[in-house]
Amino acid sequence: MLESFAKLVGDIDSVVWGPYVLIPLLLVVGVALTIGLRFMPWRELPHAFATMWRGRRGHPGHEGELTPFRALMTSLAGTIGTGNIVGVATAILMGGPGAVFWMWVTALVGMATKFCEATLAVKFREVTPDGKFVGGPMYYIKNGLGARWQWLAALFAIFGMVASFGIGNMTQANSVAANVVKLGADYGLVLEPWVIAVVLLVLAGAVLIGGVKRIGLVAGTLVPAMALIYVAGGLIVLAVNIEKVPGAFRLIFESALYGHAAVGGFAGASIAAAIRFGVARGLFSNEAGLGSAPIAHATAIVDNPVKQGLLGMLDPFIDTIIVCTISALVILISGQWMAPGIGDAGAGILTSQAFSAAMGEFGSWLVTIGLVLFAFSTILGWCVYGERCVIYLFGHKAALPYRVVFTLIVPVGATAKLSLVWDLADLFNGLMAIPNLIALLLLSPVVFKLAREYFSPPENNPPGKANV
Repeated sequence: MLESFAKLVGDIDSVVWGPYVLIPLLLVVGVALTIGLRFMPWRELPHAFATMWRGRRGHPGHEGELTPFRALMTSLAGTIGTGNIVGVATAILMGGPGAVFWMWVTALVGMATKFCEATLAVKFREVTPDGKFVGGPMYYIKNGLGARWQWLAALFAIFGMVASFGIGNMTQANSVAANVVKLGADYGLVLEPWVIAVVLLVLAGAVLIGGVKRIGLVAGTLVPAMALIYVAGGLIVLAVNIEKVPGAFRLIFESALYGHAAVGGFAGASIAAAIRFGVARGLFSNEAGLGSAPIAHATAIVDNPVKQGLLGMLDPFIDTIIVCTISALVILISGQWMAPGIGDAGAGILTSQAFSAAMGEFGSWLVTIGLVLFAFSTILGWCVYGERCVIYLFGHKAALPYRVVFTLIVPVGATAKLSLVWDLADLFNGLMAIPNLIALLLLSPVVFKLAREYFSPPENNPPGKANV
């Protein structure tokens, strides 16, 4: 019975995430929003980074729970994860170097999607009786589209709640435990998963039970620190091998245009494979359109929804254009993706070997610690997402019980066999996107109007100067 159920879940998952449902839908919506915004996310990228810097202290006198910067970091905590390390390697192994190009494409169109998500999240957010600022797809569906669409909002909340226990909790805890056990084995230490599970329970509980403000505080510290350390390590590798970097970029573009023949341990990949795996892994990594990130952005202390929208569009840029690109370049210049047997060794091993080839033992440490911290931060971010879905479905009093249950599930994930859980998590993560994408298309005129008003020059300012 269980095997039949697992097969059914896997079949549905392959359809939802296949080449004919979610992937083209996410890309079409992203392109439509990019055009509707007149390519503003690309043109105003420097302005977005300036807004992020100013958003470290929030906007005094305005409502919210977290500073705009911490809201962004909470969102990135749920976004920057194993996809930035393992996902990139998987894309290259399955789709060839050209898959990286298509990851960039998903990020570029995903910037418009994330801008719209974050803007709508602040525009249509609500305040609970105990002072929590709640928002996200379920709220902009209910408040933006009206009562007749509440069934769609409830669907999103149900999908998000279930996904939080899988993709945002058990699978991440399992990744932490597996990598710590492997690191210990490399030094002759036998570490039992249950010991790691107990440590995770204590660490996660200390943060999660404190609610969104404590999560935002920890995420605001942990996410920039871990991202900077990982990026710095990658940049060191690229600097040492600077003469190989132009060739790596050329390889990415040529493989995207012509595919890549089999070489060494790499089995070869067609143009279609590059597109399929590049888009799929890119969307999995930056989560543009899935509807999770706007839940975090809705907590921001901000005086204009568009300002948080600008920070929202930085999500895929930082996640994919910066972090994933560095992972990809290190893998390509190392040549490890062509090593014999690398396809059987696994994507996580590929990234570790690539960094180790350039940095020795420190490279392996960097990847392992990065995987552990990225996975732990994802647990923090997804607790916020799941809690907001639970509040929408059951009211604000359900928040604390949810956080307790979410925390207690962490050690279960660290010690369990998760093949079915992975498929269920992937499925519900994908199902979240469908109600959200429908809402984004229907509410896009609202976002376009808000963006035009924000960037229209005031009467006392010269033309072309943003109304900030």
